[in-house]
Amino acid sequence: MSWPAAERKDATALHAFNSKRSMRHKLFAYPRSCRLVRRADFDAVYRHGRRRSSPSFAIFYRPNELDISRFGMSVKRTLGGAVLRNRIRRRMREILRLNRQEIASGWDIVIHPRPSALTADYALLSAELLKLLQTLRA
Repeated sequence: MSWPAAERKDATALHAFNSKRSMRHKLFAYPRSCRLVRRADFDAVYRHGRRRSSPSFAIFYRPNELDISRFGMSVKRTLGGAVLRNRIRRRMREILRLNRQEIASGWDIVIHPRPSALTADYALLSAELLKLLQTLRA
């Protein structure tokens, strides 16, 4: 059974759209390989790394000898309930996801938001975190 010409055309167009979308998705993805997930990785950053801070964030970092930078987040309970902590996490993850190409590679980075990150505007948070992460090149 074959499809009518119009349906084949629609299916081909949909496939082309999805392939473009998947290429864009890969470019802006935040894959597991870019995350610190093991406790030992976090401990190594805290134990052997360095620290930089800004009004809304403190970051801990150390070289990882990889071609990519890996990120971890630690949001303390003192910042608020689960809803607020998850909102901060989502915002940080989105900043990292959209700007991953601009951040220097070869680092393990743990980000700690401060209480001022709760009320800050997203654009200000983004600019502040990116500025802080770009100092790692030096």
